[in-house]
Amino acid sequence: MFKTPKGNWKLIFICLALLLAMTACSGNGGGNKPGNKPVNTGSEADPGKNAETAGDEEYAPEEGAKLVVWEAKEQLEYMQQIAKSFEAEYGVPVTVEELAGGQQGGRLATDGPSKLAADVLTLPHDQIGQAAKAGLLLPNDLFEEETRATMVDAALAASTYEGVLYGYPKSVETYGLFYNKDLMPEAPKTWDDVIKFANSYNDPKQNKFALMWEFVGYYTYPFIGSFGGYIFGDNNTNPEDIGLNKEGTIEGFTFLQSLRDILPMKAGDVTYDVKTQLFQEGKLALNIDGPWSVAAFKDKVNFGVVPLPAAPNGKPSISFSGIKSYYVNSYTNYPIAARIFAHFASSKENQLKNYEMTGAIPANKEAGESPELQNDPIMSGFFQQFQQSVPMPSVAEINSVWDPLKAAFISVWDDPKLDVKQTLDQTVKTIKADIDSK
Repeated sequence: MFKTPKGNWKLIFICLALLLAMTACSGNGGGNKPGNKPVNTGSEADPGKNAETAGDEEYAPEEGAKLVVWEAKEQLEYMQQIAKSFEAEYGVPVTVEELAGGQQGGRLATDGPSKLAADVLTLPHDQIGQAAKAGLLLPNDLFEEETRATMVDAALAASTYEGVLYGYPKSVETYGLFYNKDLMPEAPKTWDDVIKFANSYNDPKQNKFALMWEFVGYYTYPFIGSFGGYIFGDNNTNPEDIGLNKEGTIEGFTFLQSLRDILPMKAGDVTYDVKTQLFQEGKLALNIDGPWSVAAFKDKVNFGVVPLPAAPNGKPSISFSGIKSYYVNSYTNYPIAARIFAHFASSKENQLKNYEMTGAIPANKEAGESPELQNDPIMSGFFQQFQQSVPMPSVAEINSVWDPLKAAFISVWDDPKLDVKQTLDQTVKTIKADIDSK
């Protein structure tokens, strides 16, 4: 990285960069159309503006660049420090605006074309398909090679749409098994261990339960993926191939039904608030949850976090994972500066800083293997489970899956005599009908 040279060299550099940028634009069609991967594209208003040559490995922000970054409340203090560091190094002022993570994609869609959206924002990976198709994101082209070399594979896959890498992976997350060490000193490794413990511990009249998790597709995916099942074919990218009524998923749902005795409650009664309170009170021994809940239990429970119990076939339980990455707004006036900031914020050093300040698990391979994280008895459990996870599907059709899948989980759980195959056949019909209607 370097800053823009001063004096006459500065003028020469800018002129040369503009000349090369115009040449590049004439060769790539001059647009930010979804699926394009031009190294030298700029903003939609001025494609190629101030871009350097494709062969260069170092880039400088545009003259007079200034950036706006959206960040969620829980990451605000961290991002403010990153913004100060970036301005100190590159001379580009960065304004950090608070906006909840779940709202950033929608705001980009409405405010991007009118130039009111942030230059850089964070999206969960299941939102990038729609954003990329709408032409709202610039590809991660200037730093693609370095990004691919330094980030975990799952994060790269989740930040890519139709073969184009858009994201600058920031953090990864999945759920693991919280266990109360006072109730269960040694964490269970298999479902047999859980069943054996539940038979001696459960006492519904005293609100004492061995294990709880929420009955939604995200948390119950291990009963699909761990048994060889899948939602969409081709690694969850092909909605024409729905696997929810095929052999692996049927086996997983059948096993789920067999667990009814270890949690004698209706699925709808197992909510986040219920299980969080019971775990805090020392009445729930095992809780499937994510790193976002660690703060709720610190100083209240003597707990640890380990990977999920192995499936009956002896294979590791496969969870769903989420990947958060920085993305560059395609309507930014400063496409080079915005790219540089996204790359800067996602560096190994800054991911470790994020982990230290907020507990976010790094997507950078070296950061994830650092002693700071590996020696953390809580976060290392999530990182181990992440290595046995698959990213949630990012194709738009996944939105047709969540409600029918949740209904299937609840039905199978609440009625152990229900025919699993028939239930899943109907679930797939419902999903297909919804996809076809859009």
